[in-house]
Amino acid sequence: MTEPKAPLSPKLPASFPGRLTTGYEAFREGRYPSENERYKRLAAEGQKPRIMIIGCSDSRVSPEVIFDAGPGEIFVVRNVANIVPPYTPDGETHGTSAALEFAVMALAVRHIVVMGHGRCGGIAAALDSRDPLTPTDFIGKWVSVLDDTAERVRCDHAIAPGLRYTALEHEAIKSSLKNLLAYPFVKNRVETGALALHGAWFDVSEGELHVLDHESGDFTVLSGTLAP
Repeated sequence: MTEPKAPLSPKLPASFPGRLTTGYEAFREGRYPSENERYKRLAAEGQKPRIMIIGCSDSRVSPEVIFDAGPGEIFVVRNVANIVPPYTPDGETHGTSAALEFAVMALAVRHIVVMGHGRCGGIAAALDSRDPLTPTDFIGKWVSVLDDTAERVRCDHAIAPGLRYTALEHEAIKSSLKNLLAYPFVKNRVETGALALHGAWFDVSEGELHVLDHESGDFTVLSGTLAP
């Protein structure tokens, strides 16, 4: 009697999220076969993205989805409130700074986009006085990078109270762009024209992307047919 063949791979633990299992199966049956050659090329040649996006960890604002990006096209780092921390070469661990260094120095990206979004919980935490979520208050420490910016927004009486969250979301992007220029390897490449910095803000409810005009300081909705 022929012995039954063993399964090609063991079953996943029952605790593994079913949503991920079904999503992976859809990927293997749909997207992967259609992009098989691209994945093989990326595996053989490595990644060569020309764009880095520093975005928020919020599950509603995936850069790959918003920009309809394929594998290998954009290098993404996400954190609470899409913050670029100050340049602090103190020997401690700095995740966002490490990703930035790798993108600029190893991958030689040509563009860095700091992308915020509407209804950002991290921005709300920076603007409001709230009790810490845990005794360590990692979030409070992280968003304290925005303390000065948040205070300026709070004290600006020209901004209606209902618009202060959006105002800080915009100003936080500008603050991160300023912090980027404090990194010597970023500043040098910007000055030589090898690297360009951009700000963007995504409206979750409308699906609109607003892009920062560096000269006016305003965010304008991106629309229409764009040149490549």
